[in-house]
Amino acid sequence: MRQAILIAAGLIVLATPAAAALVGAAEVEHARMNALAGGPTNAHDADLLERYGCYSGTRSPFCQNLSHPRHYYRVRRRH
Repeated sequence: MRQAILIAAGLIVLATPAAAALVGAAEVEHARMNALAGGPTNAHDADLLERYGCYSGTRSPFCQNLSHPRHYYRVRRRH
């Protein structure tokens, strides 16, 4: 009986970090879906998007500002 309790306690301890990681992944996915819908709705979503990034093709102004900056160069004219 004592051995079964120790095994059950060990399984609970091992399962806890995995469950916490799934909650974190769900929060990131929720923030990405909010970005697809038009932008982050709160500061926590904005922080997650800055840390983990948006989906490619997201046209939210917030996500476009996070992407690589675009440089526009003037065309040099030959004289």
